[in-house]
Amino acid sequence: MVYNLSKINPLVGEILAELRDTKVQQNRAHFRSNLERLGGLFASEISKKMPTIQKEITTPLGIANCTVLEEQPVVASILRAGVPMHNGLLHFFGKADSAFIAAYRHHHKSGKFTIKLEYLSCPNLEDRILILADPMLATGASMVLAIKQLLQEGVPKHIHVATAIACTVGVEHVRRNFGDLTIWAGDIDEELTAKGYIVPGLGDAGDLAYGLKVQD
Repeated sequence: MVYNLSKINPLVGEILAELRDTKVQQNRAHFRSNLERLGGLFASEISKKMPTIQKEITTPLGIANCTVLEEQPVVASILRAGVPMHNGLLHFFGKADSAFIAAYRHHHKSGKFTIKLEYLSCPNLEDRILILADPMLATGASMVLAIKQLLQEGVPKHIHVATAIACTVGVEHVRRNFGDLTIWAGDIDEELTAKGYIVPGLGDAGDLAYGLKVQD
């Protein structure tokens, strides 16, 4: 299942408009804040698909029957760009466990690139709900390798992928490899450049959030 949240929730569209805007992007703190706010909206939408139970809560005046989540998910992110969205998700899934994975593009002189994985910190994922955040789902190569690595820590009961902007190519690549997961995209663009960047996209989310990095 694939959801384009800008078609469902206008607040997502408002945040994405700022994330894409080159003038607004000049404020790095505001860019990170918008990714964090987006993570919160993703949490709200994803929670609607999660199982719930009834819980009795003692108030000062009696007993209230409340609908709560049956379980907390594991919130994972791909470093470094995924951290602000991760924080936004944790604002709502406050008791969730966390996982972090480092996946990045190693560029070659030919113009092509390979994906390198160098770090994983993760709880046992067996029969858990996993939410994996990364702002950009371009070719899908990083996402597929990250999920495969995470699956070494157990098989989740369901995987949710949360991404600010996805490209159709990346969505299809992920679904070919993992057909039963759910992709939550803030918006979906159709085009990729020859170097694998989404058009119109928003640029490099990691650089915009944390500053330019030395290229390999």
